[in-house]
Amino acid sequence: MNQTNNGKTILEFKPVNKDNFLWSRTRENMNLIPVIAFNIDPVLVHLGPVEIRYYGLMYVLGFIVAFLFLRKLSKEGFFKFSYPEISDLLFWLFVGLLIGARIFYVIFYNPTIYLQHPLSIFAIWEGGLSFHGGLAGVIFVAWIYSKKKNIPFLHLGDSMTLVAPFGLFFGRIGNFLNGELYGRITTLRWGTIFPNGGPYPRHPSQIYEALGEGLLLLAILWLAKTKVKHTGIISALFLICYGIIRFFIEFFRLPDVQLGFIIGQFSMGQILCFAMIIAGGIIFYYARKGRFGLIGN
Repeated sequence: MNQTNNGKTILEFKPVNKDNFLWSRTRENMNLIPVIAFNIDPVLVHLGPVEIRYYGLMYVLGFIVAFLFLRKLSKEGFFKFSYPEISDLLFWLFVGLLIGARIFYVIFYNPTIYLQHPLSIFAIWEGGLSFHGGLAGVIFVAWIYSKKKNIPFLHLGDSMTLVAPFGLFFGRIGNFLNGELYGRITTLRWGTIFPNGGPYPRHPSQIYEALGEGLLLLAILWLAKTKVKHTGIISALFLICYGIIRFFIEFFRLPDVQLGFIIGQFSMGQILCFAMIIAGGIIFYYARKGRFGLIGN
């Protein structure tokens, strides 16, 4: 099955001979393995010298949906901000996310390349953003904002984490459309051949993450919202659940080539997720004791 856009192949489903890639001998009765050949142009539209990419569009969609749901929380009285304040907050959170995500990626994931080509640090549209760095940037901006507005930091954190999965969902779809952060080699029928991933079918781990870190995490947090009474628990659950989900999916995702595995068979992402789980557990412990007050107070 082919889909085309202006004569260019978008997705092509084709068989791959089992003798051409790893693990072929584990399925002796299978002669052909249908896979998806991925060839999506990351540029949505060209406007003269300006390119509008799916990657950037997904981030914008994530923040638009987050804005709409923060308005909903504001109407419910859960999030005590006016609409202009929400817009202002999201703008600065967006800035903090981009700066933090890029700085972390440059420092922890590919410092050698960026030392050799320092101007490439600013080419965010080419990819290369760290979720954990983005989280650190958002936390830093939220902390400053909470001080400025004289509101409890974790009250702000609970509201932000309720809408964060929307951004995670659209962000991972953006990774998929950008043909990056793909998974390890697989014999599964939805294995995908990415342009930069070699000739072998790979796990579309970006989709796994969109479903896990996005939709599943969203369902967990909004269910918790109807049950919990103490400030900080939702923030803690975000850290714990995201860390667990991402830690598991990392076993299907190809580690960054320049880093490989850091400790044993664990990637940098898994190590950072482990730290998230510990931090979330500490916050959860104190939140359950009422250290940060009740929601709505």
